[in-house]
Amino acid sequence: MPADAPPPTTDVSGPAHRLRISLLMAGSCLPVLGAVLLAPVLPKMQDHFEGTSGAEALVPLVLTIPALALALLAPFAGMIVDRLGRRRLLLVATVVYALCGTAPLWLDSLEAILASRVLVGLCEAAIMTCCTTLIGDYYQGLQRARYLSLQTMCTAASATVFFVVGGAAGSAGWRVPFWLYAVSLLIAPLMAIALPSATTRTSSEHRTPLVPDPERHPFPWRQMRATCALTFFGAMVFYTVPVEMSYLLDDLGITSSGVIGLATAVASAATVIGAMVFARMRRAPEQVLPPVLALCAIGFGLMYLADNAPFLVAGAVVNCLGTGMLLPALLIRGMSRLEFADRGRGTGLWTSAMFGGTFVLPLALLGVEKAVGSLASAVGMLGVAAALVAAGLVWAQRRTAGVGPYMDVAQEHAS
Repeated sequence: MPADAPPPTTDVSGPAHRLRISLLMAGSCLPVLGAVLLAPVLPKMQDHFEGTSGAEALVPLVLTIPALALALLAPFAGMIVDRLGRRRLLLVATVVYALCGTAPLWLDSLEAILASRVLVGLCEAAIMTCCTTLIGDYYQGLQRARYLSLQTMCTAASATVFFVVGGAAGSAGWRVPFWLYAVSLLIAPLMAIALPSATTRTSSEHRTPLVPDPERHPFPWRQMRATCALTFFGAMVFYTVPVEMSYLLDDLGITSSGVIGLATAVASAATVIGAMVFARMRRAPEQVLPPVLALCAIGFGLMYLADNAPFLVAGAVVNCLGTGMLLPALLIRGMSRLEFADRGRGTGLWTSAMFGGTFVLPLALLGVEKAVGSLASAVGMLGVAAALVAAGLVWAQRRTAGVGPYMDVAQEHAS
């Protein structure tokens, strides 16, 4: 049984609810902080460690290795969540995140900094898994879909904000952005006060404590494997524009950091809009995924055909409208199959697939680019893959009778 003792109820409205969901959104943004904050200062770090052996390869890892650690360790974080409880692990991870995140302020060895970044990835795995699991615990049906969509909106918007803040802070020195990791020390005490142990509602009028059921069904490995495979691919689709937009613009002769920043901000806004649209939908995730992937494919196709910056940005906006709906649909698809006692483990697997796809994306596109001759062509090939996956989902849907495990979600959305 989890260490957290569940209270009899969990409010889903009012000031306590608003504070709780705000803290879960803030916690969900912390892994994004680690992913983009340091990008603007990598050249300065490269100069600082110029005399260090292997610095050319090691310095970029300062940015990317937390994502790799998160992808590898999230399943283990999920198992710990199910055994020890969501709240306790979240509080510990949030505090340790600040300690490890700020460690490079006083570390002089590049190897030691990399070790601290691995620990940051471990904390991010726990934080992301706990926050997402708690959203699944506290809320049901349409309300759960809305807050998972809000989670996507917040992480997408925070990526742009953190990139700008990191660049501004980095003007004072490459170590300065690491101070921002201390923000989690402000969040942790509020979490300790405002986050109750999880409960679930069996209906809008009746609430019951969430406790493990000794007679529950086995963990749904088969369904989760399919969801995680789709999520791995979906992460590659989701992060293509944020990661590759500057390179695509550069290939078109656009080198102004202001123009690149504006283009990225416009695309991020489209992601937020897509997530807002999804939050208002009353359809089950498996009904949404094929058209959403098709929309992403169309966006990639436009980006492939673009011969000027406005055309490229238009394609990116179309793509990001789709990706804003894609991520919450995938997450709800996975969560709808999970009982309370397995939700942490399932969310950990989903998070691992998500960040695994994020880490692999640049390497995959680089390999395809070498084969087809340009980054734009590689993006076009990813669009073809997205279209094929969408068609495959439609074919699989037609082979099954009804929506199976998603029927409860569809019915609640339609109510």
